[in-house]
Amino acid sequence: MKQNISEFVKAKRKENKLRQEDLAFYAGVSTKFINELENGKATLRIDKVNDVLRLFDCELGVIIKCEDKNK
Repeated sequence: MKQNISEFVKAKRKENKLRQEDLAFYAGVSTKFINELENGKATLRIDKVNDVLRLFDCELGVIIKCEDKNK
């Protein structure tokens, strides 16, 4: 099942019984940043997103959607 980052972060936060304020504190980002991340803001700093994801032993990466078989 595919899950976008905003859904993932919100689910993990709730699973760990954290408020947005708590998650922001532990990740070293603002509560506003967590709110924007969970609401799917399209333009966020990758380093800050990774600061949040690291709390859940994750980080951003590349997903190869298709390969050109002629290469």
